[in-house]
Amino acid sequence: MPDIKGLHKTLFAIRKQIPFATAQALTSVARQIEQAEKKGLQRQLENPTPFTVNAVRSTAARKTNLIAKVFVMDTAASYLDPFEFGGPHKLNGKALLNPKNIRLNKYGNLSRNKLAQLKANPNDFIGTVTTKAGKSINGVWQRRKGRKVKSRRKRSPNGERRERKKQRAPKLLLRFGNALPVKEHLDYFARANKMAEALMPSALSQAMAEALKTAN
Repeated sequence: MPDIKGLHKTLFAIRKQIPFATAQALTSVARQIEQAEKKGLQRQLENPTPFTVNAVRSTAARKTNLIAKVFVMDTAASYLDPFEFGGPHKLNGKALLNPKNIRLNKYGNLSRNKLAQLKANPNDFIGTVTTKAGKSINGVWQRRKGRKVKSRRKRSPNGERRERKKQRAPKLLLRFGNALPVKEHLDYFARANKMAEALMPSALSQAMAEALKTAN
């Protein structure tokens, strides 16, 4: 029966295409989720760096390995973790660096070697300064130049020299503090699961249709 044989041949060809079609569908959905997660980072975080956004990657599935992955590179994942699961910001050092009177890069962050540059500047120092209000602040400070005196100070009526003006208070550049709790939430996993559930049926259907054309 030629019709039965032809049908059997077609079904056999389709069966051979199923792993390839499934891999294509998985990869297509993974790529879409990757782009959506990148946009999610840009929406939820304030001016994120390209390094952070591009840390979201995806890997393709293959017919011999029907797994497609969407993931975040380890370095970025370590400091993005509290934005998904909650908790305090991750600190690069022992304290949170809170910029006060210092230039930041275009992403609103300290440059990588900024702290080292400040330490090397003889006009800057790290320590605790007590303000006029009696508050102790620990951080990086900049010594200020004394005010210029136009004329030599005269003696007071009793013959004693008048007190010199006190040295100007140092300027706070960076304040050291404790890690603050993260307020933003990325919804990374919720977004990925929702998209996978919504996109996979149509992606698989389309891939199988293409496989059927190839089989014929």
